[in-house]
Amino acid sequence: MSTREIEGTYLRDILINTANEVTVRKVTTPLADVEAAARTTPTPVDLIARLREPGVSVIAEFKRASPSKGLINPDATVDSVARAYLSAGAAGISVLTDERFFRGSLDDLREVAAFAHAAAPAAGVLRKDFVIDSYQIAEARAAGADCVLLIVAALDDDELRDLYAAAADYGLQALVEVHDEQELERALAIDATLLGINSRDLRSFAVDLGTIERVAAQVPPTVTLVGESGIRTRADVERLEAAGVHAILVGETLMRAADPAAALRELVG
Repeated sequence: MSTREIEGTYLRDILINTANEVTVRKVTTPLADVEAAARTTPTPVDLIARLREPGVSVIAEFKRASPSKGLINPDATVDSVARAYLSAGAAGISVLTDERFFRGSLDDLREVAAFAHAAAPAAGVLRKDFVIDSYQIAEARAAGADCVLLIVAALDDDELRDLYAAAADYGLQALVEVHDEQELERALAIDATLLGINSRDLRSFAVDLGTIERVAAQVPPTVTLVGESGIRTRADVERLEAAGVHAILVGETLMRAADPAAALRELVG
């Protein structure tokens, strides 16, 4: 997606804010310091291996708010939510670290990683943020992430390739997110092995699971496929499983549930 195409969207506003915040953090905490911490962090969990386990695996998301839905669960604590997700068998936990739009933080990521990595088996941790700079990848690794999100719509081809390589350099996997066939071509051009198909239109924010079905049909079987957004019921999960997804990423449905563990179990049957 070009810069013109994201004009007036939440994504554009978030990317501008992210760039400003990264600039400030680079001054307050130099890259050399972040990189030193990243290089001494224990070996990352193989999230792809967890997602390839039999059945549809779940990356359960921790977020308190979103720009489209506003406050979702503003008082949620990592302790209660992460414990619930892990008790219900989540293969991974996604953590929104953007503060302005999602009320998250790197501290949330650190706390989730501590819980997830102590589980048996250990769960993978995804830093789900708007990565535009390799500094953020070093931050993710230093905070205990095993995987980072790269949104094809937010990056040009050179940026996408360079950030994908930077993630690998830190031992991190990258969930490369696409929204249509054109973005899928760009993701496959960098040999992405973990692919997320987001059913949410970035312009209208409307959700259509048919998008996942349509794009998934063109994904090579060697690629680990994650369905994202709009997954609310067991029927939705079965629909995406039939389309070939290996895992689902679910946030709002679980964060609004009175019992997140029960809600997760219900989704996966």
